[in-house]
Amino acid sequence: MRFILAFAFALLIFVPPLGAEEIRLDGEFIQGGLVRGVVPPGTVVTLDGRAVRISSEGHFVFGFGRDAPPAAELVLIQPGGEPETRILNILSRQYDIQRIEGLPKKMVTPPPETLDRIRAEGAKVRGARAFDSAETHFVAPFVWPARGRISGVYGSQRILNGEPRQPHFGVDVAAPTGTPVRAPAGGEIRLAEPDLYYSGGTIILDHGHGLSSSFLHMSRVDVAVGQQVAQGEVIGAIGATGRVTGAHLDWRMNWFEQRLDPALLVGAQVPKPKPKPEN
Repeated sequence: MRFILAFAFALLIFVPPLGAEEIRLDGEFIQGGLVRGVVPPGTVVTLDGRAVRISSEGHFVFGFGRDAPPAAELVLIQPGGEPETRILNILSRQYDIQRIEGLPKKMVTPPPETLDRIRAEGAKVRGARAFDSAETHFVAPFVWPARGRISGVYGSQRILNGEPRQPHFGVDVAAPTGTPVRAPAGGEIRLAEPDLYYSGGTIILDHGHGLSSSFLHMSRVDVAVGQQVAQGEVIGAIGATGRVTGAHLDWRMNWFEQRLDPALLVGAQVPKPKPKPEN
């Protein structure tokens, strides 16, 4: 209900004034939410002072991080018009606490000799998520990238071997090693690494305008950097690589550095594994 109310409120404040062209927003005005928009081509849009890319057809996208403040300022300047400021109310969320035991000590507190590697890999991941490409694959509905059981949710505060660590920024889909992972939407591969320290086999897929999907702990990486993939195309397989206690896919989404909740785009129900054929 609160999602519906937030969306209804957004529609209300974006009814255009008489004589103005239509401005539309569609999405979740909540921490971790993604919002898609359409404005007249040539409109300039900023969110909290940050320029937002607008496609030639007027499409754009932005998102709110896990701990986003209760309000954001959206400013729009239509061609030949004056700046219009809208305050977006962002709903807050309560996050779970997830306790994970049995991890190797080096995966909770990495030894000093691994720190340079971890820093270099982190910079590579941040670089892959920083692309502001002109693609608009985010316009189409997203789909789940794998079949299985949800074993971890976005935003939960993690306690690893009894020690508080960073929140979980993705949704985990548990399934056997080798289960296919498919592109939830089209895009270009920006990172394809078989063995990062924390995330193991890792892929980052650029959907355009700063929106990306990350796929962690994969047993197999079937794509290469620069490759274009279509929605539903197999990009790799679920595994148990990196910092894990069992086979699963950790699917994450970013709008640049803002961490988003993938489940808000596709719903809470993951497709069940396909039954094995009878002999």
